[in-house]
Amino acid sequence: MNAEEFLKLENQLCFAIYACSREITRLYRPILDDLELTYPQFLTLAVLWEHQRLTVKEISQHLQLDSGTLTPMLKRMEAMGVLERKRASEDERKVYIELTNKGIHLKKKAIQLPEKCIPHFGLSEHQYKELLASMQQLIENLQQVTRLT
Repeated sequence: MNAEEFLKLENQLCFAIYACSREITRLYRPILDDLELTYPQFLTLAVLWEHQRLTVKEISQHLQLDSGTLTPMLKRMEAMGVLERKRASEDERKVYIELTNKGIHLKKKAIQLPEKCIPHFGLSEHQYKELLASMQQLIENLQQVTRLT
């Protein structure tokens, strides 16, 4: 592909990923609205459902969000009653995030997300796993480059 062809919007991988992300978020929105969660809040809960107890720094690493973005969201989620922030007794600078009973209970409701949404992707299970692996590899490749800059 020559430089001029590459510059067409239809040939921009970044735009295809951006547009796809927006559409997936739009697909998830009605279910997340029923759960009274935003998409980033759902992702935060997903990490906690998997790991139960994490520091703010660990959540930040999993979600690839800086603490300036994450901390206000965690405070809002604590006010919603879905998680608790607890300072570590051994080091007060370290804050652990744990799910409350309400946060744990939301997992039972959130399980409908993949059941209701993934079939709309139009991918077989094999295609889904291949695409996910390709995206994870792309993220890793890009992170190696961006860490150097």
